[in-house]
Parts: sequence; C-alpha cells; structure tokens
Amino acid sequence: MARRLRPVELDFTASAPVRLVFSATLAAPPPTVYRALAVEVGSMPSWFTAVASAVPSADEAGRTVRLRGGILFEETILAAEPDTRYAYRVDATNAPGIAALAEEWALSPAGRGTRLRWTMAADGAAPFRLALRLAGPGVGLSFRDAARRLDRRLTPARPPSPGSVR
Repeated sequence: MARRLRPVELDFTASAPVRLVFSATLAAPPPTVYRALAVEVGSMPSWFTAVASAVPSADEAGRTVRLRGGILFEETILAAEPDTRYAYRVDATNAPGIAALAEEWALSPAGRGTRLRWTMAADGAAPFRLALRLAGPGVGLSFRDAARRLDRRLTPARPPSPGSVR
C-alpha cells in the first residue's frame, strides 16, 4: 500500500540530505530529448530498463511510475520547461524508509546534442539514506545505460558515408 511522502518543492533537488547526480551527453538535440522525457512518458520503459510502466495522470500534472520489482511512485510535476528542465516529486510510494523524493532532468546544448543531468534528491530514515548512498554507483550505471538507450532511440543509425571504413 502506498504511503504519503513529505511534499517538497523544486529547491529540494539542490538541498536534500542525499543527492545523486549523473550526467551524459546525447547526440539528439534538447527539444528531442525533452519530448522523450516529458511528453512521451509512456515510452520510458523502452529506454530506462528499471521502469516497468510510466503513465501520465489524466490532468497531465503528474504521473504514475512502476519500477521492475513492484515499487510504485505517484508523482507531481514540479517543472516542465521545454528543452531545459523536467522535474517531479514523489507524493506517494510503497517503498520503505523514504520521507521525501524529487528528481530533476536538466538539459543544455552540447554542440548539436544535449548534455543531460539527472538529479535524484531524497530524505528518509538513516538506513534508507545510507542504502541510497551505497546504491549510488549502481544507480549511476542504470542512468548511463538509460542515456545510451535513449540516445539510440532518438538518433537513428546513419548509413556510413561513401569511402568510410566500418
């Protein structure tokens, strides 16, 4: 059964007791990456393998995300700034130990591509905070894999140019 978390605002992503921050550069431009994150919510499981389903709420002010293994998040969108930032907080979850959780996806131009930075900000009981810190390297690996999959999804393979070696 889901339990309510402490409501937090966007500034929590910079001030939370535990912050995990990861970044990657994608070949796709910011508008394309933003659309995949904020508009095509249901496609998330195709590139972020930890996610089993992601469904926007009827009013599109939030979403419901289910992770593989059964963890459920009911979320409220905190920022939807096209091509720049997409952020949300978790309002309810069935995961133990969490008191507050928010995530931010920040996008910035990187040549013709996008620099994508993901921040997971959390608070909770001391065992949860410790476990999340220890899980950081694995969460980072999951993010980097998701970024690669997303980039492949958004940047179709181009045929080699004439005379190039493959």
